[in-house]
Amino acid sequence: LGVVRVVGVVGYSYQMRQKAEKEKSKEKRREAEAESGEEEVEQTNFIEIEKLQEHGINAADIAKLKTSGFCTITSIVMATKKELCNIKGINEAKIDKILEASRKIENHGFMSGNELAIKRKNVVRITTGSAVLDELLGGGIETMSITEAFGEFRTGKTQLAHTLCVTTQLPREKGGGNGKVIYIDTEGTFRPERIAKIAERYQLDPEETLENIRYARGYTVEHLISLLNFAAAMMMESPHSLLIVDSIMAVFRNDFTGRGELSERQQVLGKVLSKLMKLAEQFNVAIYMTNQVMADPGNTMAHCDPKKPIGGHVLAHASTTRLYF
Repeated sequence: LGVVRVVGVVGYSYQMRQKAEKEKSKEKRREAEAESGEEEVEQTNFIEIEKLQEHGINAADIAKLKTSGFCTITSIVMATKKELCNIKGINEAKIDKILEASRKIENHGFMSGNELAIKRKNVVRITTGSAVLDELLGGGIETMSITEAFGEFRTGKTQLAHTLCVTTQLPREKGGGNGKVIYIDTEGTFRPERIAKIAERYQLDPEETLENIRYARGYTVEHLISLLNFAAAMMMESPHSLLIVDSIMAVFRNDFTGRGELSERQQVLGKVLSKLMKLAEQFNVAIYMTNQVMADPGNTMAHCDPKKPIGGHVLAHASTTRLYF
């Protein structure tokens, strides 16, 4: 009985010590995030849309712009007049005034090569968890750009997405992005339990890691566009380093069928990809999206892969980096 009690006390002491070490680790991480958060605020290169009030734009119109996904001055400058005129409650005369004020606040004209080189220094490369793949990518998944991974089912595209959800939260000195993650799942393949196991591998708290992932299930193209508008608002509130769309073409395949709707599909796809690229540039986040493949019956040449990614040239030109799994 005495031995049992001693073992029980030792076990209890060990558990308490482990708990204390875990709390201490959490505290250190919070302090590191607070420090990095301050640095992030200093490096923030976007101007909030509320700045328009100083140029005579009323708060009601600004609220309508934010509801439509325009949260920064840069997002206004990047938008077309036609796109802005589609916002309900704002007429063309007001749009002209908003555009004029935005261009006064933020100049998006020419810059020198040296200025661009300085801007490129803000680019962060997020480790994939594989040293070989990181070397191939020049250090990891790059912010301010779109990385596309395409391949057949069960080739590791979603697995890489799960790993990036964790590595993005690592400090930058460890190859991470030191930011939160937005995950848009169009196929229902996101698994929290897998995130927890990957977090343990990197000695991160699973619950805290999952808390820093903002997840949404995308069902249609319209829903996907709406989620991207919400993503812009979330990026304004707290620092994010990665936005994942898994997969980009699943909803387009469901919503547009047949050759008769192919032209319309590609036009809408182009707008969605443009929105993703603008988010990447505005908030210095990495965009990682997975893509499906299709069989090419016309490719009968020997030694040629009969599979090719769907989405056509529109998707191919939008992706900065393409990975074939």
